[in-house]
Amino acid sequence: HVQLVESGGGSVQAGGSLRLSCAASGYTFTPNCVAWFRQVPGQKREAVAVSDNAGTTTYAEFAKGRFTITRDTPKTSLYLEMTNLQIEDTAMYFCAADLIVDRQYLYHPSEYKYWGQGTQVTVSS
Repeated sequence: HVQLVESGGGSVQAGGSLRLSCAASGYTFTPNCVAWFRQVPGQKREAVAVSDNAGTTTYAEFAKGRFTITRDTPKTSLYLEMTNLQIEDTAMYFCAADLIVDRQYLYHPSEYKYWGQGTQVTVSS
């Protein structure tokens, strides 16, 4: 039984930082494709950062230079380091994983089989 559990969310002022964690049970993140998504109520779930099967990382435009996705050793945890947080970063953040995701669909949430329950990030002025 695969379970992903996020943690590390919370409330922070604009300009602050948070580190999100995603712990896996019944699953290892290597060599699979893993990602962080976020969602605001009433809006579509959007990709934040992806680490693909080859370990190559890509970021949504809004995340470049501010967010960093990493996996640990022995590959049972995934992290999202977020710096210089802005009000518009407020959302529920989810980790996702699957064995293989076609490169052209890395940012498509429907391509990922395993999901965590989410952790809320709230950024205030």
